[in-house]
Amino acid sequence: MYGAVIHAPGDVRFEERADPVIVEPTDAVVRTVAACVCGSDLWRYRGVAPVPQPTPIGHEFCGVVEQVGDAVTTVKPGDFVVGGFNPGDNSCPVCRKGAQANCVNGAHYAGCQAEKIRIPFADGTLLTTPGVPTDEQLPAILTLSDVMCTGWHAAVSAGVAPGSSVAVVGDGAVGLCAVLASAQLGASTIIAMSRHDDRQALALRFGATHIVAERDEAGAEAVKKLTDGIGADCVLECVGTEGSRLQAIGCVRDGGNIGLVGVPHGDLPVNELFWRNVGVRGGPAHCRAYLPELLELVWDGVIDPAPVFDLQLPLADVAEAHAAMDSRRAVKVLLRP
Repeated sequence: MYGAVIHAPGDVRFEERADPVIVEPTDAVVRTVAACVCGSDLWRYRGVAPVPQPTPIGHEFCGVVEQVGDAVTTVKPGDFVVGGFNPGDNSCPVCRKGAQANCVNGAHYAGCQAEKIRIPFADGTLLTTPGVPTDEQLPAILTLSDVMCTGWHAAVSAGVAPGSSVAVVGDGAVGLCAVLASAQLGASTIIAMSRHDDRQALALRFGATHIVAERDEAGAEAVKKLTDGIGADCVLECVGTEGSRLQAIGCVRDGGNIGLVGVPHGDLPVNELFWRNVGVRGGPAHCRAYLPELLELVWDGVIDPAPVFDLQLPLADVAEAHAAMDSRRAVKVLLRP
């Protein structure tokens, strides 16, 4: 088969790889119908995270089960499935507490920007869709492998509830999905922080009530003006840079909460958070906890995160997909084998 391999910063290649096989009786092999590039993939593409050796890349997918191990009981060959970016058994003591992202037996994919994928812990990772998605449904289903679950996790971690005021830091796919999640959870004020017209328009489409284009102190002041002068109840940090984290702290009210889901590159001023009674929760999304509800919402058309994909390319053009997202020519790129 063929799949994407990152060799060095800026160097992603579509090359031949070994076909995945069943290694453990809990495995499945899925034929990829759609995959995509994640903003977190760009940390390596930009050289912020190291690339010590050529490495298969990608962690988002949906597709059709081709093989299952002898111990797999919940999916079978022919099923159309989606799975979160963080495979786990969904049965360990931590999973049973609802923290599946921290499964004590958690595993990783060997690159999902590929024609086929080995799925560890298939029973704990994969959900079968109610039917075979139409071509129009496919992008929304694909968001459930990461960005929609991650945006939802940001909102849940920050305690978004009916009547909440929310500020979203980050206008990438995760930030936009966080806007959509906040609207679905009943927030009354949703402030999307964005300086890009196309992303502002999509945030408004997803339920944002206000747009703030300013950053740093000016951005924080703009958020405060929209929230009785005190800042947002809930701030969703969806980037991970030190600047975005500081922006989140500047926008949250005293006694409020920050949902932190951007892959971290920077520290937090813990003393300031302490004296301001600001709560911080978040981390990698507990996809398996959210997938059943989100799959139902997407399948029934209650929410539609599909517009975060503003470019579709053949999987063979995966290098261009990374370049397009790196240069902000695309919010998120869907890849079809």
